[in-house]
Amino acid sequence: MEELNLVQAVNRALARAMADDPSVVVLGEDVGRDGGVFRATDGLWTRFGDERVIDTPLAEAAIAGVAVGMAAQGLRPVAEIQFTGFIYPPIDQLVNHASRLRTRTRGRLACPMVLRAPCGGGIHAPEHHSESPEAMLAQIPGLRVVLPSSPARAYGLLLAAIRDPDPVVFLEPTRLYRALREPVDDNGEALPLDRCFVLREGKDITLVTWGATVVETLAAAELLAGEGIAAGVIDVATLHPLDQETIVAAVRRTGRCVIAHEAPLSGGWGAEIAARLAEHAFASLLAPIQRVAGYDTVMPLPRLEAHYLPSTQRIAAAARRAMGFA
Repeated sequence: MEELNLVQAVNRALARAMADDPSVVVLGEDVGRDGGVFRATDGLWTRFGDERVIDTPLAEAAIAGVAVGMAAQGLRPVAEIQFTGFIYPPIDQLVNHASRLRTRTRGRLACPMVLRAPCGGGIHAPEHHSESPEAMLAQIPGLRVVLPSSPARAYGLLLAAIRDPDPVVFLEPTRLYRALREPVDDNGEALPLDRCFVLREGKDITLVTWGATVVETLAAAELLAGEGIAAGVIDVATLHPLDQETIVAAVRRTGRCVIAHEAPLSGGWGAEIAARLAEHAFASLLAPIQRVAGYDTVMPLPRLEAHYLPSTQRIAAAARRAMGFA
């Protein structure tokens, strides 16, 4: 079993899906000869040719629109948007066509497409390259939103997304692309969508997170363990549809919860999770739910990125506040 980083795991999943299913095609800006801006599609053009790995013009709305058309006609397109800051033109296609195609045609047509995009900060990129718009995307009915946090989960979840009969937005945390490696078995086995992953059990408090912030959250759990606080960690992974049962069950056991995410605080997906906990676990709460997030501002330029992103210290401090309630 080979140790891979996250971008290599994405590449292996794409290659496996294309080898197993001739209807899978890849399209996007520079995905072919250049192998993608982060090299996520490196080698695919050489292996599968320019009929299945398609370099497109710089036209994000067209990329999404072509993918919808391909999906409606029996292909399984995997379209790449180079950065989530450029995902706003495709929103029209996602809202008005991809997510509604099955309903609009009363099941006659489906839209088995994946829209991939690197997301989040931490790589010292310029404006438009470091955004985390997952909450906006998760509000689109009929659209799955997936955000993996490790190479193995990226591999398995991307395979599941490609095989899903409905549209999936697959957001890849940019700062984790080459930050860590782990064994990944390129066996073609998918991981379940719509399911949280319990990364760590804990009896005192539940830490809920996703994407790149999983790294800081696990570090915060280790820090808290040294203080005698047993913190469980849940990786949401599929934001929509949300596996609220796993989260609610964990918080009912611990009575305390911290939700950490990189996107801005106001209207972030953490607010949705907190609302559901208030509805379904209120009687079990021993302290107010704490949220640790990015600030309600545009992602700053590199010098202030570390201040903006949720840190291990901010997450641990939120857990201590929750533990301070009797």
